[in-house]
This record gives sequence, structure tokens and C-alpha cells, in this order.
Amino acid sequence: MFVILTSKPGQYRTQANADIALCEAWDYHFCGRLLAHFAVGELLRETKVQVIEEGPGGTTNLVPSKFLERFDSLEQARQELQHLCQFGALDATLTAAPLTSAPAA
Repeated sequence: MFVILTSKPGQYRTQANADIALCEAWDYHFCGRLLAHFAVGELLRETKVQVIEEGPGGTTNLVPSKFLERFDSLEQARQELQHLCQFGALDATLTAAPLTSAPAA
């Protein structure tokens, strides 16, 4: 099973642990602005994913992987990202990014 971890710069970042083998990452830009960083990973076993709020007073939450949408293949996860990031003729792009657990600055 594959999952998509989402991070939004300035809001929160999601970090994989040893129970999720990261496969690839993507940056989503809208009108030239980075809005989200996606990491696609293979879920090796049920786990809890860290979601870290950014900024003053940010908290860290552990979200059980059972709440993450799952995909049978890497290709299905890619198709979901394409679907999420297409808005007709608007200036929206999804580009390959370095594979890290946090979005590029």
C-alpha cells in the first residue's frame, strides 16, 4: 500500500518514519507560489505519522496511518496527485522534488 504525506510551508510538515519507505516527492506550485510538498511512500506496517505545526506555539501530533488514504500502487498515488493538482487552465504545476521529509525552502 502507498500513502501520500502532505506538507504546507508555513503551516505544517508531515514526517515519515521507518514504517514508511519514501519513494518520490513532488512540489505543488499555484500561480508561481509553492503551496504544498507531497511525499509518496510505501506503508510497510501500520504506524503513526508526525504532523508538526510550524510557527510560534506549534504542536506535534501523531496521526495513525489508518486515517491516511491508501493506494494499491505507486502509479495510483501519482494519478491522485495529478487529479488533486489540476485546475483547468489555471497556473498550477506539479514538479518532481528532492526526496526529503520536509519541503524545500
